[in-house]
Amino acid sequence: MAFPDPKIGDARPVIRQLDETVVNRIAAGEVVERPASAVKELVENAIDSGASRITVEVSNGGKSLIRVSDDGCGMGPEDLPLALARHATSKIDGKDLLNINSFGFRGEALPSLGSVGRLVITSRSQTGGEAHTVAVTGGRHSVIRPAALSGGTVVELRDLFFATPARLKFLRTDRAEMQAISDVVKRLAMAEPAIGFTLRDMTDGQSRVVFRADPEQGDLFDALGARLGQVMGRDFIENALPIEAEREGVHLVGYAGLPTYSRGSATAQYLFVNGRPVKDRLLHGALRGAYADFLSRDRHPAVALFVDCPPDRVDVNVHPAKSEVRFREPGVVRGLIVSALRHALAEAGHRASSTVAEATLGAFRPEPSNGPARVYQMDRPSQANLRAARDWQAPQGFSEAAEEFAPTSARVEPADGPDMTDHPLGAARAQMHENYIIAQTETGMVIVDQHAAHERLVYEKLKRQMAETGVASQALMIPDIITLGETDTARLMEMAEDLERLGLVLEPFGPGTVAVQATPAILGPVNAEAMLRDILDELDDLGESLTLQARIEAILSRVACHGSVRSGRRMTAEEMNALLREMEATPHSGQCNHGRPTYVELKLSDIERLFGRT
Repeated sequence: MAFPDPKIGDARPVIRQLDETVVNRIAAGEVVERPASAVKELVENAIDSGASRITVEVSNGGKSLIRVSDDGCGMGPEDLPLALARHATSKIDGKDLLNINSFGFRGEALPSLGSVGRLVITSRSQTGGEAHTVAVTGGRHSVIRPAALSGGTVVELRDLFFATPARLKFLRTDRAEMQAISDVVKRLAMAEPAIGFTLRDMTDGQSRVVFRADPEQGDLFDALGARLGQVMGRDFIENALPIEAEREGVHLVGYAGLPTYSRGSATAQYLFVNGRPVKDRLLHGALRGAYADFLSRDRHPAVALFVDCPPDRVDVNVHPAKSEVRFREPGVVRGLIVSALRHALAEAGHRASSTVAEATLGAFRPEPSNGPARVYQMDRPSQANLRAARDWQAPQGFSEAAEEFAPTSARVEPADGPDMTDHPLGAARAQMHENYIIAQTETGMVIVDQHAAHERLVYEKLKRQMAETGVASQALMIPDIITLGETDTARLMEMAEDLERLGLVLEPFGPGTVAVQATPAILGPVNAEAMLRDILDELDDLGESLTLQARIEAILSRVACHGSVRSGRRMTAEEMNALLREMEATPHSGQCNHGRPTYVELKLSDIERLFGRT
């Protein structure tokens, strides 16, 4: 039974047509969220104008002043009123909204900015004529006047949100807003290496260059690599892999960081679609899938990837800020990214990032010296002379007693046979703390984490086995009976067929209990209960969104951990060298299954510098 609402009066609501100023302010709430949003719209307009250099000047985090100057095509006096009218644009003709080849196309940015701030546009067309200027203050237009400008366009926005003061309360500190503006400019600069960008902070009347990137020359990868090096740092380029692939008309280029060059957050992930910076769930999901074998879920890869496809195969008219896109064939794009990244990571072999060695060297702290005594570099003697000098200076019987008197945490296992220092990972010379292998190379030394390295090797073997014939299983003479609870048991039994492909055979054995009939043969003796609980933890972490193949590989990673060489196991010289050779021949062996480095390489020149031998 319906009851009348006492809050509804007799008067019927009247539908009104909002005036243009109010409409523009409502639109500004969608398009201009903060000063960085205004900078994005203005710089994109400058790029669309064909500019070769763009300068952005801001004051007080963009709250007091935003000025964007470019040397693009400019506008004539007849264009200025239209530029400030809603839904007036030179980017499209309105016939096909799925064929958009420019950043802007809505025709909302300038009128929206003029409705909430004090906007002045000064422009001069490249085709000739004089420069002119027009001003808009809180939605009120001034007359068009002649101005002085050599060419291009200058858009000046002062007192952002003065007409809507409530919005000012939601802005962050000047420093935070400046950081957001810098991030916007850098993202756009990454997408346009042929354009020069300059960002200046004009706060308190001072001019401080925050970011500068000159136009880059050369081919695609040279120009892109140089620009990414300026924005993301030279370390990124030195530890990133070039990516180029194409599938069904979709082209992918860019750089992807090595797994050991990962980050604690996703802030170093830059994704572009047809030159437009985007934050797309599909693309981020593809990144996670590509690096799933190499990084734990709390680590994130550093990448800069550019997807190019025909405009009619991607819809950019999804959100007013144009930061989201929708692909017509999302499976093609995702598959391209995953396959291209995995192929590049496989090609990298056992390579680890150079920053691992730099961090290791930075951890060393030399003892303070008493004076500025100068140390001179001696000529480096040959290995034969070093060996002879060592034997001559050693006490009688040193060679025989070396193992007996060596500390328990350091075991020296000299390798007989041919010298292997010419291999990339060198020849094993010692084992420290029953976990770290010390190897000598021609140019320095390598420290290997034996457990992490063998974990990756076992994982890669398991993957190859599964792909070829399925993982061989070893039947247990007496099945292991494990009680896990009804819920966990049911989850495992749902995946029983998939687990059997991994060599793990389970059968139900009463309520909440399973019987382990066989385990992967490659692992040898394992703790079956610990393995099952790890698999359940992995299923909890993965959730329901990943594909079956991704789940299986994640479980394989956990299984491999149980079959790897444990910390604390003593290894002979032959075993250590065999591990080094297998690492050199195995893709991805530079990092364990969780993204941590498996070895650190120190150059002899760096070691000598630590001891002042320069």
